[in-house]
Amino acid sequence: MDDTAITVRNLAKSYRIATSGRSHDRLSEALVARARHPFQRRAYETFDALHDLSFDVPWGEAVGIVGRNGAGKSTLLKILTRITAPSGGRVELGGRIGSLLEVGTGFHPELTGRENVFLNGSLLGMGRREIRRRFDDIVRFAGVERFLETPVKRFSSGMYVRLAFSVASHLDTEILAIDEVLAVGDAEFQRRSVDKMRDVAKDGRTVLYVSHQLQTVTALCTSAIFLDEGRLLLHGPVEAAVEAYRDSFATFRVRQMDADRRPGSGQLRLEQVSTTEVRGPTDDTVVTFGVGVNPDVVGKYFVSCVLRDHQGLAVAQCDSRLVGLWLDPSEPRSGVLRIKDLWLRPGPYTVDMYVCQSGIFDEWRAAASFEVLPHLPYPELVTEEGVFAAVMCDFDYEAW
Repeated sequence: MDDTAITVRNLAKSYRIATSGRSHDRLSEALVARARHPFQRRAYETFDALHDLSFDVPWGEAVGIVGRNGAGKSTLLKILTRITAPSGGRVELGGRIGSLLEVGTGFHPELTGRENVFLNGSLLGMGRREIRRRFDDIVRFAGVERFLETPVKRFSSGMYVRLAFSVASHLDTEILAIDEVLAVGDAEFQRRSVDKMRDVAKDGRTVLYVSHQLQTVTALCTSAIFLDEGRLLLHGPVEAAVEAYRDSFATFRVRQMDADRRPGSGQLRLEQVSTTEVRGPTDDTVVTFGVGVNPDVVGKYFVSCVLRDHQGLAVAQCDSRLVGLWLDPSEPRSGVLRIKDLWLRPGPYTVDMYVCQSGIFDEWRAAASFEVLPHLPYPELVTEEGVFAAVMCDFDYEAW
């Protein structure tokens, strides 16, 4: 442990998920339900979020943790920061760990910004004198001097994140764990945050950073961990982990073509999703889809669509409810989604489609893909990240 900040051996985490029955908010409701149905029990299934993870993180290392949504990244950080307990395995930490996993972590909404700095520092194991010595630097970095005496429940999400990150990074914790909440801040704060985390690593402390922003992981981290469906597939150079992460989308798309392997209740399933394979940055994005039939489903349903870039980040989302389109499950349906006035930077994109009612019938990730060609009519007006105009979407449908 002298040379190792974090040691993980055979780490596993499982959750119990209810598959039938319903929970009750009040004791009286639970007692009445038990009296009416004394032999009825809720059915559960086990969901394995992490499977047998083992790795070591040395001191002074900035480790990026990458993977698709649901890969287990946040679960791993919550175990390392002792927010939740593992179901199996062992974790050894070589020092105190500070974390920023969600907006407002460790803050009390009724306390002022000043009071929460001392509260958060105390939760990290710092003494009052130590916090007072760093107080001015913390406030200056967060840029919330004018609002120190204001209860943080009135803070914006950006102010929350700035102050919470400033506390976690300025106090003397040997290990710093950051989830991708930094995306809430503006570009200047994100730049300063990355510089601060880089300085933390140079001081011999250890940084764990979860993000879908691969350019930030590449710029900050000295090594990376790639997780897929709760399994550790790679722990090594950043470039190798990023490449494996990008390659996983193609493999994932093939698996998703099997409807039985997709999430959702399965009462209704998407039967086909397609889009134009190649398009220009300002062309309309047109997605066609088809949904099967199930007369046993009561009530109408809606469809939803999410566009993601090559890093898995959502760049647009449309929902048929916004245009008043609800579909009848008694007949098979086909439809067309047209997204207008959306400028996209060149590169590959994927389309996620959902069929929903009160719950999700079908969740088809990476159901279709398209490529935006690098041809811009006004390149001098478009930044490297692309320009996003107002998004408009229209849904049309017809019975098959």
